Amino acid sequence: MSVQLMPGERRSVWVVDDDDANRSRLSKFLSSRGFDVMCWDSGDQVLRKLSAANGCEPSILLLDPRLPRVGGLDLLTHLAQRGRHIPSIVLSGFREVSAIVKAMQLGAADYLVKPVDEQALEAAIARALEQHVETFAPEEVAFVSSNPRMLQIKAVCDRVARTDVPVLILGESGVGKEVVARYIHAQSGSRDPFVKVNCAALPTDLLESELFGHERGAFTGAQNEKPGKFEQAGRGTILLDEVGEMIVSLQAKLLHVLQDGEYARLGGTRPLRSEARIIAATNKRLHTLVETGEFREDLYFRLNVITLEVPALRERPEDIPALCTRFVEQYRARYKSAVTVLPHELMQAFSRYHWPGNVRQLENYIRRFLILPDVNQALAALEIPAAPAAPPNLAELVGPRNLSLKDLAASAAENVERELIQRTLTEVHWNRREAARRLNICYKSLLNKLHRWELSGQEGVARPKKHDEFGHSRERAIGHGR
Repeated sequence: MSVQLMPGERRSVWVVDDDDANRSRLSKFLSSRGFDVMCWDSGDQVLRKLSAANGCEPSILLLDPRLPRVGGLDLLTHLAQRGRHIPSIVLSGFREVSAIVKAMQLGAADYLVKPVDEQALEAAIARALEQHVETFAPEEVAFVSSNPRMLQIKAVCDRVARTDVPVLILGESGVGKEVVARYIHAQSGSRDPFVKVNCAALPTDLLESELFGHERGAFTGAQNEKPGKFEQAGRGTILLDEVGEMIVSLQAKLLHVLQDGEYARLGGTRPLRSEARIIAATNKRLHTLVETGEFREDLYFRLNVITLEVPALRERPEDIPALCTRFVEQYRARYKSAVTVLPHELMQAFSRYHWPGNVRQLENYIRRFLILPDVNQALAALEIPAAPAAPPNLAELVGPRNLSLKDLAASAAENVERELIQRTLTEVHWNRREAARRLNICYKSLLNKLHRWELSGQEGVARPKKHDEFGHSRERAIGHGR
């Protein structure tokens, strides 16, 4: 998952950590991802900045819970008391269950343990920003497809967008269910927010509080009342992503909202009304969960008014070129990439690949290619085979005609093996250890084969005068069998 920034938009991250090395590492990484980064070594500095006359605040906070003077959890408490709802992620050197629970109760979007994996952090930031209330204008949501099934889905979306009926979106992970949901909201014309809640990302108690809010004192650490996502959505749209993960007891409360439009905050008795349209999305077959008792049948029928099933990317390969173009345009400026068009070889490989991760996987690989524009690396990362070569000449392959069938088979096999090894060695500039690793044979066996075939790297290959992985020159490495 990645953070989606509109052209010209920069979001700010405040890193609050007393570890100089960690602050520097996070600042460098986040800056490379297009964020404006400010660093602090204590929470009291952040409080002073937030209290300043200009009233500025970051898009997201990254907090260490243990800091001098004012720690990360203390900072979250102060923010909650002052009614400042800033998306926050706690970064701790310790996995303490009590601290995790307290951080989430205080409104933290996520809790990661140091040393933090950069991809995990970027995904956590994306989730936190998506969970924060945002509005989307119609022109910000593009429906990229020429597939007949997808165009039919688009037509249904256009017809139901201005109604208030629930919509159930089915499909494998990564097919674009959220894009469909955002498109429906954009076409609805509503000026109220689109709010997303990932039902699989939070424990049950926290999910209930996230959806419906809580009153002060509803549980330990609830020092202030907190509005839920239904309140924040207003007359907009609330997307219940991975709704199949919601436990049955919470499904009953959701059913009540769908039937009567009413609910109460956690720990409260005052009825509140919801006028938000509910869109539910899942990669599970809900009717199967109904049969096993894991999903309420009455809730399933309430959600299943309009059902859209988004096909997997492998079922709509004609969409791949347009999606590639969109992702290149979307990310090339962020990564300062010189790539404007994907190479023909890569596009051909993409069209042959089965894409188990669907559109999300395609997006991630294009991002990788924009950062590391090496076709061979891109194909190797995807484990996509190169385009098939022309069929070999049988006479050249098997050699003299007076050989027996057994000898012909052995000769053909050896010629194919030699061709494969030569090709691999050429790709790795005759780094034989790397070639042995790629061919999955032992290094000594490779040397024996090269000696038998009298191959030394000079057979029509202009080898660069670089150093191998041991620091020796290539010429020396070949001469000494290294």
